[in-house]
Amino acid sequence: MADDIIYINVEEGSKRVMNNTKLYAKLLVKFKEDQSLNQMDAALTEGDSEKARTAAHTLKGLAANLSLTELYKQVAELEGQIKAGSVNSDQLPLVKNVYERTIIESEKVITQYA
Repeated sequence: MADDIIYINVEEGSKRVMNNTKLYAKLLVKFKEDQSLNQMDAALTEGDSEKARTAAHTLKGLAANLSLTELYKQVAELEGQIKAGSVNSDQLPLVKNVYERTIIESEKVITQYA
């Protein structure tokens, strides 16, 4: 169910920064400024699989480090598809959707802890 999707694991994310929730909120603000998703989208449109894979890898790393659980999962899947040279037409829209939902959820965390 969609309700069971974990977009942000705040407990895990804050542990990564020694339970400094204020710092975690600042990192989420910085995450919103990252352009990896746009770079990946543009590279896929241009057919530049290496640039797309690099951008996907960067976004996946950010998602992992910030405990953005569902985004990590979906970007990892997309990165694997890019590496294999066969991107499922539904995967990029899914990643974009999850990204937008993650941003919405991160706003709540930022508001709570900033």
